[in-house]
Amino acid sequence: MPFEQIGGFILAGGESSRMGRDKALLELNGEPMIVRVARLMESVAGIPVIVGAPERFSALGLQVIADDWPAAGPLGAIATALRASSAPWNLIVACDLPYLTKAWLDFIVARGLSSPADAILPMNERGAEPLCAMYRKSCEPAIRAALGRGTRKVTDGLAALRTENIEPAEWKAFDSEGLLFKNMNSPADYEEAKARLNGSKRE
Repeated sequence: MPFEQIGGFILAGGESSRMGRDKALLELNGEPMIVRVARLMESVAGIPVIVGAPERFSALGLQVIADDWPAAGPLGAIATALRASSAPWNLIVACDLPYLTKAWLDFIVARGLSSPADAILPMNERGAEPLCAMYRKSCEPAIRAALGRGTRKVTDGLAALRTENIEPAEWKAFDSEGLLFKNMNSPADYEEAKARLNGSKRE
């Protein structure tokens, strides 16, 4: 895999308000959630960078950068990642996706490297999944311009870009249960993830 063509970024700026504690640090199979995601990312895109508060993750030995737009939600974090990146393509994922697999990440990375689009977005029945997607570095100006106009919804911030969608019929080949993009937002989600994943290798 040509790592020099791909940057990897994990977005970890959320408040974890529904979880009641920092979900990025909750353990699955004996390792913090964010470490689990970082390990998967490293296998396909090199050592990832976390966009979030450095003091939250410094003890984990992971590279962290502060969000340029801390009050702007995930769209600001995406802009921060693209600003920091030196790679033409970037795999950007949320920190709270316990069901990601290496096979899926390999697929979306390859899809990006072969695409003329600005961004590769998985789709589900509710719409796009922009927090497990591939973005060109060249998307940054359009996203920053959208932020400057007050845009906060991620898909609205991508409206000026050329996007290529990956429909459920394609990505469910990697996850027939449809869990690939299920966030771990609440204690119930955490218990479900532990029940499904502890003691198993979902790679």
